[in-house]
Amino acid sequence: MKQFRDVIGRERITEHLQNTIRLNRVSHGYIFDGEEGIGKNFIADIFVAALQCEVYSGEPCGECKSCLQAAGGNHPDIIRIRREKATIGVDDIRGQLNNTIAIKPYNSRYKIYIINEAEKMTEAAQNALLKTIEEPPEYAVILLLTDNMNMLLPTVLSRCVTLHLRPVDRGLLKMHLMKDCNVPDYQAELAATFAAGNVGRAERYAASAEFEGRKDEVLHLVLHIDEMKPSEIIDFLKRFSEEKAVINDYIDLIFLWYRDVLMFKAARQTAQLIYKEEVLTLQRQAAGKSFEALQHIIEAFDTLRARLKANVNFDAAMELLLLALQEK
Repeated sequence: MKQFRDVIGRERITEHLQNTIRLNRVSHGYIFDGEEGIGKNFIADIFVAALQCEVYSGEPCGECKSCLQAAGGNHPDIIRIRREKATIGVDDIRGQLNNTIAIKPYNSRYKIYIINEAEKMTEAAQNALLKTIEEPPEYAVILLLTDNMNMLLPTVLSRCVTLHLRPVDRGLLKMHLMKDCNVPDYQAELAATFAAGNVGRAERYAASAEFEGRKDEVLHLVLHIDEMKPSEIIDFLKRFSEEKAVINDYIDLIFLWYRDVLMFKAARQTAQLIYKEEVLTLQRQAAGKSFEALQHIIEAFDTLRARLKANVNFDAAMELLLLALQEK
């Protein structure tokens, strides 16, 4: 069973969570904030298992009935809020949380609710949740997992303990891939570098035999996009269309390039660059694009990811991104 010692590079967060359990200072509301793949669900799963563990030592024992139920995903006192639509509506919160929270735990110390993608709660849903967070039963714990805490109401934020999950050190990521995932040195180095501190992304890259080929394709695109004709961009669009199953790899790799361009333009330093070997091209593109254009490109990636999650037409969403990349 996963335990806090399995968490990579989050010593302060894991120590805080363990101490809240040991000292019996558990809050009624927690926000786990960080980009997709950063490890929110991994840490949240360990935390809720430790909260419900019958040994109650600050770490899930992995052997008691509660831990076995938590590991199997069928613990009666760990409830995951589900949604049927693109957003989490007021009916979802009322029906699955507000209307059931007064029922005491079946056989555990706590009754825990987990709201994944909490940024998708409508304002009405958040206000409904707020009423519960303001006066919760003593046994209630609510976890909000979000990629964008700025979408949460200030009143919700003020009533929760917020834990920010930042990128993990590249060296720790590489060590994790080699030790825990049996990834060879070179492949681990490549995946850790391009994951930009994101554990889930690093594991996905390391497990992909085609990752380096995708990186080379993306490099060809970003190195030549300023001179490419619209028809050539469309050819790349068609290539992406054929690879929808791994489109996030392509999107991440292109995003990291323009992140590097923006970082170089702003600081003129190479230490934090991902594409270090292409520093001359990064320098040229940084000189040829305004801060406004680069900021618009970065925002275009956020828009693209939101559109793809909402099942907007794939080709149209990708074409808008690729056209944005040519802005000066």
